[in-house]
Amino acid sequence: MDKFTTLEGVAAPLKIINVDTDMIIPKQYLKTIKRTGLGKGLFSEQRYREDGSENPDFVLNKPAYRNAKILVAGDNFGCGSSREHAPWALLDFGIRCVISTSFGDIFYNNCFKNGILPIRVTQADLDKLFDDAERGANATLTIDLANQEIRGPDGGTVKFEIDAFRKHCLLNGLDDIGLTMEKKAAIDSYEDKAKRERAWA
Repeated sequence: MDKFTTLEGVAAPLKIINVDTDMIIPKQYLKTIKRTGLGKGLFSEQRYREDGSENPDFVLNKPAYRNAKILVAGDNFGCGSSREHAPWALLDFGIRCVISTSFGDIFYNNCFKNGILPIRVTQADLDKLFDDAERGANATLTIDLANQEIRGPDGGTVKFEIDAFRKHCLLNGLDDIGLTMEKKAAIDSYEDKAKRERAWA
């Protein structure tokens, strides 16, 4: 998993509440267990028309936001069914951070396991960040995980809280497998001892 230290990039405003995982990545894209290639399906029912052409009114199709790395979204983002493909699709598109007032619990946990930083802020702070994000290509935000702050284009800052263990994992690029591999020496030692003491097993 890539480390998350400081992220600077364009923030796209998605002023929709209760964005569920089916909206993030519709069910027809769930046939794969690969983490790559899902970016094309991200918000596909909003990004594309029935004939397959792009919907120019959807925020991620607008020229200023095509390379957005940050999503500023309405309340209760990622609600609905358990769908790890949702953070996979965001990451494959290039989104490394989602900011909202609240998240669906399972989606929130899945983000950390896939190198995406979900940030909870107050409604007042979210409104400020929406204002920043609506500037188009000038909507550059800097996410500083070590200092737990979001810096806006005009120099204003928004502080955020994050669980210390999750922060450690993101800063060091540790998913569940990475955390296990940190204990490799102890695991190998145990296995060697078990082989000697229980050679019949």
